[in-house]
Amino acid sequence: MDSQTAGIVELLVERFGVEADEVRDDSRMRDLDLDSLALVEFGLAVEQKFQVKVSEDEIGPDNTVQDVVRLIDAKLAGDPR
Repeated sequence: MDSQTAGIVELLVERFGVEADEVRDDSRMRDLDLDSLALVEFGLAVEQKFQVKVSEDEIGPDNTVQDVVRLIDAKLAGDPR
């Protein structure tokens, strides 16, 4: 597991009460019970943890854990997406 994936799992488990065994690369945010308010909070937590800017529309209920990791990777690589 790469550091971005591990960081996302850590956020989901520690701050949003998701069980670690529920989090897979293909888990959708909605399947992890993150509603619209939780997604906004999750986006802010991602910004803090990874020091990247994430707008509210970049992480939605249909995004997977892998989608979020790709978004972080792209932003860290300098792609504003």
